[in-house]
Amino acid sequence: MKINRSKIVQDLSRAYNSNDLNEIKDSILRIQTDIDSYRVIEGVDNDKETKTIVIQRGFLIDALSQIQETHTIERTKYYLTRLIKSFTKVKTSKINDINLYRWKEYQDIITDSLWIINRRDSSGAHNAGYWGNFIPQIPNQFIRRYTKRDEWVLDTFLGSGTTLIECKRLGRNGIGIELQSEVAQLAKNNVQNETNLFTKNVQAEIVIADSIELDYPQTLNTFGIESVQFVIMHPPYWDIIKFSEDPRDLSNSTDIEAFLEKMSLLAVKVNNILDKDRYCALVIGDKYSKGEWIPLGFYTMQEFLKNGFTLKSTIIKNFEETKGKKNAQELWRYRALVGGFYIFKHEYIFLFKKEHNLGK
Repeated sequence: MKINRSKIVQDLSRAYNSNDLNEIKDSILRIQTDIDSYRVIEGVDNDKETKTIVIQRGFLIDALSQIQETHTIERTKYYLTRLIKSFTKVKTSKINDINLYRWKEYQDIITDSLWIINRRDSSGAHNAGYWGNFIPQIPNQFIRRYTKRDEWVLDTFLGSGTTLIECKRLGRNGIGIELQSEVAQLAKNNVQNETNLFTKNVQAEIVIADSIELDYPQTLNTFGIESVQFVIMHPPYWDIIKFSEDPRDLSNSTDIEAFLEKMSLLAVKVNNILDKDRYCALVIGDKYSKGEWIPLGFYTMQEFLKNGFTLKSTIIKNFEETKGKKNAQELWRYRALVGGFYIFKHEYIFLFKKEHNLGK
């Protein structure tokens, strides 16, 4: 809701200036009872020059209720001070735009290590038409948590353009690397079809290249930058899905050692163009081979730990269905019972922080 910032700050400050607990609570009760009187239906957008501010109604109601439940004048004024700051000040970290004075408003940002997301976002240009693309909620969560407006996000395996769509929505510049020209064209079409724009000034750049062999400094230079502030990658899970006939395609790696060697090279390259103390997210799963569970995710994680990154979190994300298992749930259950294994229902998201430049 958009409210009159000057009016509510004035009334909250008046309550704060009283030293009578009951009088303060009476003032807060009046604000609660007449909360819609602060609402602005028509007016200019919120910025430094205006007297209005957009705030979640639930956040305001909860904050006022918290003040009403206090028992001492000290605690009451502490919560009042905090609420007034939420209207008058902005406190952010170095890596995102989350206003820490209003942190309770960000209930949709996940902070747990288990992500249960049962339905992919299919709004706007997002679609599930490309086999192997990841759900939009993954880049959405990371972009909001680990970047600021106008910063640069790199996706080393762009696919159908999911990350760049989210960048456009959230006001971040994005670069996507895609090996296959026809897939890159699909991504370009999807990104251009996205009309839900946070700002029209952001760049969405698609580079057709092998992300393992690409000269990243030279590529970034063409966009007028020397580094990026966040990297996200969702590589093929080795040979589970064959994406092309191109021998450079990771899904065509001859063996797991070849796959891991390429991922190690990629870790080095992104390390050298990612700003220090910024983050990289790797989305990957495991696989079965000849009756053996291959911990591909953890093997790949180790390659990043060898190359200038530290592990900040291991996130487990559920998935209920893949195209390969669609309409075959009973068959897979039978196979699991016979073969003594468990059906994959999860994938990993490893979150790394760059600690130092490798200089390789």
